[in-house]
Amino acid sequence: MRRIDRYVWRELAGAFAAATLVLLMVSFSGLFADLVNKIARGKVPAALLLSQVGLRSVDILPLLLPLGLFLGVLLGLGRLYRDSEMAVLASVGLGIGELKRAVLWLALPVAVLVGMSSLWLSPMAQRAATRMLEDANKSLLVVGLEPGRFVELPGRDAVIYLSDMSEDGSEFRRLFVASERDGRLDVVTARTGELFLESQGDERYLSLHDGFRVEGDPNRLDYRMMRFDRNDIRVPDSERADVGRPESQRTVGALLEANDAASKAELHWRMASPLAALILCLLALPLARSPPRATRYGGMLIALLAYVVYLNLLFIGRAWIADGTLPALLGLWWVHATALSVGAWLLWRQSSANARGVPARPRRRLKARA
Repeated sequence: MRRIDRYVWRELAGAFAAATLVLLMVSFSGLFADLVNKIARGKVPAALLLSQVGLRSVDILPLLLPLGLFLGVLLGLGRLYRDSEMAVLASVGLGIGELKRAVLWLALPVAVLVGMSSLWLSPMAQRAATRMLEDANKSLLVVGLEPGRFVELPGRDAVIYLSDMSEDGSEFRRLFVASERDGRLDVVTARTGELFLESQGDERYLSLHDGFRVEGDPNRLDYRMMRFDRNDIRVPDSERADVGRPESQRTVGALLEANDAASKAELHWRMASPLAALILCLLALPLARSPPRATRYGGMLIALLAYVVYLNLLFIGRAWIADGTLPALLGLWWVHATALSVGAWLLWRQSSANARGVPARPRRRLKARA
């Protein structure tokens, strides 16, 4: 790379890293808040907090990295325009077209990373997150129960105590449950028990064996006591791993072999992410231009509006392919072609304006020889 290319590349790479870091922090905060809410309701075990945040963050990389690249090129080139460095480069014949090498050195590796994330890493992360939640839902630990402690049962007005528990959290011994409803107290004790799931796997129950149940109104001393061999208590519903559409967890090979419209739409969506990164980088080149004394983020609103329109068209196109409105052969290429045409036209218009603004060089007059 030329020295000027290295300088521009460092400027763009620094802006890309800063924008991506901010987007990651915002995404992490949203994922963290959602998972903490599910942990408080007994849907997800606390031990899976960090692993679920990490796996779900991989799932959003195909959407986050193209936006980070778009903002990075906008901010990097915008800084060069505001400080009149682009004007200096243009005066020596280095316009935006001559600096494409520095932009490609940043855009191509990011596009490759986006393609790997979209085609392989994101489905793998979704499958891993689903498998971890399914395994955790088979354990009492997901409800937050610990032996030797009184714990409020999430989702119910009840307090539960376990004297002992197996290592996998599926069996327990010497249980005590106290709950109150409509002013009546309900106390259940059991010698042993286990956790089981119904046939559909959506509802979980504590199967209590060899115990007693006392129920009544403390103010009226109206109690009933019964002894049971088995009594089932429902615990909060297991959390289904909502990490995307069912076809989003399939491998690329499975999507290629499938003939349904949803799989075709998912395949086009995965291929759209790396292409969108390159096209957004092209769109950022003309949109980053700003006068030296313009506001710092004056053109950012127009650029973000273009990104939102492009992304929404991709979402709409995927939905149309999935429900059969658009043929799978057309895919999302019409969206990419439209965005690419707009970016190429804006870049040509800017190059033409620069060419018209450069004054012609004066011709030297040749002195006639004597």
